[in-house]
Amino acid sequence: MTKLFITLGPSTLKKDFLESLKAKYVKLLRINLSHTSIDDLPKIVRYIRKYSKINICFDTEGAQIRTSRIKNKTVTLKKNTYIHINKNNKDSNNITLTPDRIYEKLKVNDTLYIDFNSAEIKIISENIKTYKCKVIEGGVIGSNKSISVNRHINIPAFTKKDMLAIKLAKELDIKNIALSFTSNAKDVKTLRSYFDKKVIITSKIESKKALTNLGEILKEADNILIDRGDLSKEIPLPLIPKKQKEIIKIANRNKVPVYVATNLLESMVTKQEPTRAEVNDIYNTLIDGADGLVLAAETAIGKYPAECIDMVIKVSRTIK
Repeated sequence: MTKLFITLGPSTLKKDFLESLKAKYVKLLRINLSHTSIDDLPKIVRYIRKYSKINICFDTEGAQIRTSRIKNKTVTLKKNTYIHINKNNKDSNNITLTPDRIYEKLKVNDTLYIDFNSAEIKIISENIKTYKCKVIEGGVIGSNKSISVNRHINIPAFTKKDMLAIKLAKELDIKNIALSFTSNAKDVKTLRSYFDKKVIITSKIESKKALTNLGEILKEADNILIDRGDLSKEIPLPLIPKKQKEIIKIANRNKVPVYVATNLLESMVTKQEPTRAEVNDIYNTLIDGADGLVLAAETAIGKYPAECIDMVIKVSRTIK
């Protein structure tokens, strides 16, 4: 039976939706820490538990570079203009980044790809941890958007917010944690060491390092999750289907449950019916051996979250 991870958000943190969920199909209710205030977590957990007995999963921010809060919500970057990166975003020509330690890592000639290539900037000079950047490709960027760099940069596996969330997880008896940007077995062991009781860890495979260290990660993780979105920022997009099949095959061989995320029913964020390509993608992902699927924007902010769940169930029932 196909299992679903359902990401909760404005569309689904509602009494009627939570009460309608069937544990037979929905294995976890995912809270994405990248888009949830740490102060709101206890209240959200209590609200979910009031209407559903399905287990809750905290999904960490992990080793990800992101834009910080942008003063006017968005910034429009125009090609061949200049913008500064520093810790002060008081004017429109500045953007700030998290985690703070990234300012020690960046250097001249680094190229930064913001929000799945919505914009591309290149560092051309540095002065006391202020980086002047040229906009190579323009676009509109917002707060808390992911950034990839054209070279590997080591940053901590857990952010300050992750550590606070882990503390709350113990206090609130959350038994499921998704570890974003898992790089190696050590990351999984470190996370497990923070808990006195048994914790179920889902390691997210979304980087080149995770691919390189997949074998050792599989020995430590309880589940793995292929995040095709972030993975596609690290390897060429045409390779994603091949890598997905390879990872699923290896996970099956090692008897580790494997889940797949990103763009499964993206069109249903705004439309009631999926595309034929999306239905085909779901079928082939499941027939290849995936144990389950992860719905993200579809259920967090989409207009038709219940219909998305029904569609996945209908497709899974055609597999014999």
